[in-house]
Amino acid sequence: MTAVPEPTGAPRPTAVPRPTVAPEPLGGRRAVAVWSIAVAVYFVAVIFRTSLGVAGLDAADRFHVNASALATFSLLQLMVYAGMQIPVGLMVDRLGTKKVLTLGAVLFTAGQLGFALSPSYGMALAARALLGCGDAMTFISVLRLGTRWFPPHRGPLMAQLAGLVGMAGNLVSTLVLAPVLHGVGWTAAFAGSAVAGVVVIVPVLLFLRDHPEGHEPEPHAPEPDAGAPGRGFVREQIARSWREPGTRLGLWVHFTTQFPAMVFLLLWGMPFLVEAQGLSRTTAGALLTLVVASNMALGLVYGQLVGRRQSARIPLALGTVAATALLWGATLAYPGEHAPMWLLVALCTVLGGCGPASMVGFDFARPANPAARQGTASGITNMGGFLASMTTLLAVGVLLDATGDNYRIAFSSVFVLQALGTAQILRLRPHALRRERERAAERERDAALASDRAAGQGVTENSRRIASASS
Repeated sequence: MTAVPEPTGAPRPTAVPRPTVAPEPLGGRRAVAVWSIAVAVYFVAVIFRTSLGVAGLDAADRFHVNASALATFSLLQLMVYAGMQIPVGLMVDRLGTKKVLTLGAVLFTAGQLGFALSPSYGMALAARALLGCGDAMTFISVLRLGTRWFPPHRGPLMAQLAGLVGMAGNLVSTLVLAPVLHGVGWTAAFAGSAVAGVVVIVPVLLFLRDHPEGHEPEPHAPEPDAGAPGRGFVREQIARSWREPGTRLGLWVHFTTQFPAMVFLLLWGMPFLVEAQGLSRTTAGALLTLVVASNMALGLVYGQLVGRRQSARIPLALGTVAATALLWGATLAYPGEHAPMWLLVALCTVLGGCGPASMVGFDFARPANPAARQGTASGITNMGGFLASMTTLLAVGVLLDATGDNYRIAFSSVFVLQALGTAQILRLRPHALRRERERAAERERDAALASDRAAGQGVTENSRRIASASS
């Protein structure tokens, strides 16, 4: 049978386009599952981070050290944590979340196990430094996953939820690890808790993914004059992130809001309540727990407010600073020998807002930077509160020694850092908000152009099909 040749003028059949895989939806069940794996790692990291807070007296006895040497554990851990923020942000941007989070979990698990088995003060310090290094890799990774797996308007709530889970880890170390430590002893308690680190590493390796299908970040193209690839990438990421006023505003919001509660919970709250206010250790412990509970409750409120109204960010941050300063001032200036219980309860409740307010800083850095710089920008922002905390921890200690344990003078150093941070927030706010509005307008224009192009391609394709059918 002879094939009939196709007429010359007959239209050629158009190629059927290959079906494309639809992008995975943002914020669905899979997003929640992936994000929950990362948050579980952060939860364990916070338990390990705060475990020394319930074991201070035991550590002093075990390593035969005085109060100053004991405080070095916390200061070293904070120094390592703060110093690692920008390197970790760069690692997240360059290597991806899964690799960094896995490395962090391995390091803080090794640090906790080393702390359990350390026979000397020097080795215990090294173990806490290793723990702080791993801990520093967790929160930025969680923030990065939140921006990749959830739509932008849910970013503030996801950040606050992550902070809430971290405070839950603080509660676990207080309510669970403390009685276990006194029941089974130092080595068994800390080595046993290290098992939790091994447990959370497994799902990270098996199930964690950096981003959903169809939402891959654009590949990073370094500038031609950037020099060597590694150094050029680092310089470019840090310089471009820092040039954004939103990044700097985020750092100062974090700096000004976080440190009063951290200093209170991490080291000086218990001595202040027991020695300066004459409370029992049990009552003082209950007030510290109130700070944590208030933090968890206010975190949900702050996240909802910022998610619904971006204009609430500055009022929430400055309002928290003002309320903290007011309650601190009222407590320190109270004319009696001890402040009344209602005032201490009010102070601890307000201190609970410091953590949620510090998360607002990330809500300024996030829209100011593209996806390829989110880790670096978050690292710069996260340094703020920890730098302020280290400064205040040292300042309170020095002033206590210089004034014969006068807590009123020592804790007045809080106001100096609050004043500095507030001045920077007010200075940077107009520039950051103006730049944020410009970026939002640019995104709207780009989206409108993309929509017009897609519509134009659709019309052209339909016209081609009609012409083909009619011929």
